Amino acid sequence: MQNKVTQLFDIKYPIIQAGMIWNSGWRLASAVSNAGGLGLLGAGSMYPEVLREHIQKCKKATDKPFGVNVPMLYPNLQEIIEIIIEEGVKIVFTSAGNPKTYTKHLKDHGITVVHVVSSVKFALKAQEAGVDAIVAEGFEAGGHNGRDETTTFTLIPMVREQISIPLIAAGGIATGKGMLAAMVLGAHGVQVGSRFVASEESSAHEAFKNVVVDAKEGDTILTLKELAPVRLIKNKFYQDVKELYETAPSVEQLKELLGRARAKRGMFEGDLVEGELEIGQVSGLIHDIKPAAQIVAEMWEEFQKAKEEAGSL
Repeated sequence: MQNKVTQLFDIKYPIIQAGMIWNSGWRLASAVSNAGGLGLLGAGSMYPEVLREHIQKCKKATDKPFGVNVPMLYPNLQEIIEIIIEEGVKIVFTSAGNPKTYTKHLKDHGITVVHVVSSVKFALKAQEAGVDAIVAEGFEAGGHNGRDETTTFTLIPMVREQISIPLIAAGGIATGKGMLAAMVLGAHGVQVGSRFVASEESSAHEAFKNVVVDAKEGDTILTLKELAPVRLIKNKFYQDVKELYETAPSVEQLKELLGRARAKRGMFEGDLVEGELEIGQVSGLIHDIKPAAQIVAEMWEEFQKAKEEAGSL
């Protein structure tokens, strides 16, 4: 399939693996790229030199395009950007910050820049900043999210109506049928997170992967909007958050409860009780752990089949 997204990234399928913190190391990124999608390294959970190591290992593991996701709210941002340039990475997805900050600098070094947004307003700002494409993410998504709780099915057509550059849909997409639905609404491709968490190559702890597989409808919730909205599986840590909210807490009290490195503790180290377990609502559709290449192949096969079936509706 050739469209604006596959041509922009020089990939076979318009399937992008999200750059999820503590889940998206070089094994996952290279596996998705080798399977015909676009793999992303999640720089948000990596110190600068760790990111350099993952970039170098990814280059050895695949000769296909891959990129780096850079959340712009993390420290060492300037150093991370310079490592990306030094290592010759050609695709960068930015998020959680002002796209004007580094878009021109990256593009001046021949890098394709994509920015992740959760609203029409920020999609227009990103387009004005000169990005090459936009990821519009509905609040079904796992991890950090938009405050307005706009769903993917609502957001995608509204953003498509307002922008002229390629559009990638994210949030609640884990199947070929979901991919087709997003593209019918105006997306040129999809970014998939939760489904790739439960892959063999994901760097998530096995215990967290199993929790994702076991998750049912209603097991996740968007919370901590006063800090940075995040969708979590309901565990003891979430119950502690819920109880604190009943006391009308200050931002400082929420920060104190959250503490530091709680996401690492949950997703990477496997603390299912006190850790922050970030995953999307679509986890209710994820029932097994399988190789990333199989996930890509099955999504594409289901997409093609669903497209044929839709013609008879």
